[in-house]
Amino acid sequence: MSLTSTHWGVYRPLVENGRLAGMQPAEWDAAPSAIGQSMAGAVDSPTRVRRPAIRRGFLNQATRHGSGRQRGLEPFVDVPWDEALDLVAEELHRVKQTHGNRAIFGGSYGWSSAGRFHHAQSQLHRFLNAFGGYVYSKDSYSLGAGRVLMPHIVDGMDALLQNHTSWEALEQHCELFVAFGGLPLRNTQVSPGGASDHGVEPAVRRMAAAGRTTFVNISPMRGDLDAVPAAEWLPVRPGTDTALMLGLAFVLIDERLHDEAFCRSHAVGFDQVRDYIAGKSDGVPKTPDWAAERTGIAAGTIAALARRMAAHRTLVNCTYSLQRARHGEQPFWMTVTLAALLGQIGLPGGGFGLGYGSMNYIGSGHGSFSGARLPQGTNAVVDFIPVARIADMLLHPGEPFEYNGGRHRYPDIRLVHWAGGNVFHHHQDLNRTIAAWQRPETIVTHEQYWTAQAKYSDIVLPATTTLERDDIGSAGSERFMIAMRAAIAPVGEARDDYAIFTQLAGRLGIAPAYTEGRDARQWLRHLYEASRPRAEAEGIALPAFDDFWKAGHFDVSRAKTAAASTPTVLLSRFRADPVAHPLPTPSGRIELHSERIASFGYDDCPGHAHWFEPEPSAWPIHLLSNQPATRLHSQYDHGSVSRASKIAGREPITLNSQDAHHRGIRDGDVVRVFNALGEFLAAAVLSDGVRPGVAQIATGAWYDPLDARKPGTLEKHGNPNVVTPDVGSSRLAQGCTAQSAQVEIALWTGPLPPITAFESPEFVALGSEAVA
Repeated sequence: MSLTSTHWGVYRPLVENGRLAGMQPAEWDAAPSAIGQSMAGAVDSPTRVRRPAIRRGFLNQATRHGSGRQRGLEPFVDVPWDEALDLVAEELHRVKQTHGNRAIFGGSYGWSSAGRFHHAQSQLHRFLNAFGGYVYSKDSYSLGAGRVLMPHIVDGMDALLQNHTSWEALEQHCELFVAFGGLPLRNTQVSPGGASDHGVEPAVRRMAAAGRTTFVNISPMRGDLDAVPAAEWLPVRPGTDTALMLGLAFVLIDERLHDEAFCRSHAVGFDQVRDYIAGKSDGVPKTPDWAAERTGIAAGTIAALARRMAAHRTLVNCTYSLQRARHGEQPFWMTVTLAALLGQIGLPGGGFGLGYGSMNYIGSGHGSFSGARLPQGTNAVVDFIPVARIADMLLHPGEPFEYNGGRHRYPDIRLVHWAGGNVFHHHQDLNRTIAAWQRPETIVTHEQYWTAQAKYSDIVLPATTTLERDDIGSAGSERFMIAMRAAIAPVGEARDDYAIFTQLAGRLGIAPAYTEGRDARQWLRHLYEASRPRAEAEGIALPAFDDFWKAGHFDVSRAKTAAASTPTVLLSRFRADPVAHPLPTPSGRIELHSERIASFGYDDCPGHAHWFEPEPSAWPIHLLSNQPATRLHSQYDHGSVSRASKIAGREPITLNSQDAHHRGIRDGDVVRVFNALGEFLAAAVLSDGVRPGVAQIATGAWYDPLDARKPGTLEKHGNPNVVTPDVGSSRLAQGCTAQSAQVEIALWTGPLPPITAFESPEFVALGSEAVA
């Protein structure tokens, strides 16, 4: 059986009579993800987009460009491929000629395929660049604050994540693993480009079993360090991790447990940070008592932990989730600051991490080689948005926004072309997003399934899945490259994105620039061969393409030279000689205080790690929305694994038992979760493993409105983004702030509305009122 790669693992597809019957995990994977089992039954389910479809009102030329308010309400019309492609090309040409390429948005945020050639977003960007460019998005929902902050103070996030200290080195040297945000295994099922060998769970369990390492789980959820049931649990109040770190730092400095020599030789800004922590600059000493008032963690516990951290080889880790909040830059900055005070950065088993427990590849030690890459060309349009500001852009064209020291304006978008994502999953405050989504004149979406994104589009083009095309699976810091052979024929009339864009490019006169005269198989060979010099630079000898394709996979780790196989220790060369190996910061050192950020004059992100008191809220429950265990984001929510986790068809929400009791809620009850932004239904799971005043629900339930014609209607499936705030983390990064949601929860006493999220939209025949 051939192999295929998904973001959640490598599998051998089991095919019977031309249909996918199952997914057998790769034989080398010690901790395979169950998500793969959702693909059988889902890939050719009634939810599949089988033919090109156009919203009925969009077929009327007279009213086409003023009918955006009908998105999500009107039925669709099946049309032949040529008709759909002609209309897409016509719209692209019209917008370019009338408004310019600055009116085309191709952000298309989404993970899409693990294959490197058929990665939908890359194909879209290459196509639009050949067409003259597009407005693009920067950063990510996962790491919006971190990606902007970290280049100022240490290095870019990609460089840091791909060079995190390996689990091998941690097993040998780490004595105390302090996990802010925990170390949740559910997140480590995936890697962008494919989790080819799940190594996190085995490594953490080995560390726990060996007894060398003590784990401290600092999270509102006990289960956020599920691989180590005996881990110490400090149930911190959500959003107060920075305050806790400041309290720890106070003890280190006050008791002279910090490494001042390291802070002066390898960092800048120690004096400013010391004065802030001591209260000299603002009159507020960040003592353990001060921190206890904010975090809910006892002052004695804080002081004792600080002393233990100074006495042991300590790794301070902060998960992605902590920076998806208001002032999300601060936990990352304070993590680096705390690690610098300990003086263990660059030592095996010590220092800091910014994502252990967030992805499979982090800490793998496999190096940064990422295999094949599709060149995307040059974008002639300079306009952009921070990725989490899409609703602002659509609602407020021409208005200014600040970002990373610059002042910019939102472009006036007339056409959105999207491939490989779902804004109704990624974005916050969905009721506001729907209002924004009505503004563009044209929305084109490539999709495999009838997600809300597809249902709220004008033109929907059916795209193939990973299982229906040849590709190359590879990812930085992952063990294997995979020869992904098509396992089944395309479902319905689905085409791969390259074929779709090739047809569009021909209609628009840009085919030579887009295709370079290659078909898909020729591109695979070309991209593979182009990756060989990069592999050689990292001590990896790739086989010839034909040998790789015949073998089905290639073990990158075993092909490394001995020098390239040394266990990775983050910033070890910098520690050894900061002059010979400076960091790419203005000072060449770690910036505990950044003069550059300070010069921006942002009151919501000053020049060093800073605590901001939370804004008052009338809503008593802090809602955390995390990566699900049963799917990747919203992918395969309609699959068997995800649907089996639902209760009464709804997404489960975990409540503290006392909070539930006070509200008359029992285990399994359907509840209404609401605030001023919206409301949704979910099913209660009661637990003592969640801090009082906190509730937790996974993201990714497909948006399912009770009455799509009613603004602010009840969402009946369990999509938390109807209540999450759509504001930026700060003027520096403008990152996602979903983890700052405050809500109330009440027992649902009305009749349960049916779940319709996985149903296809209504289809009608082309009526006489439509004009072709």
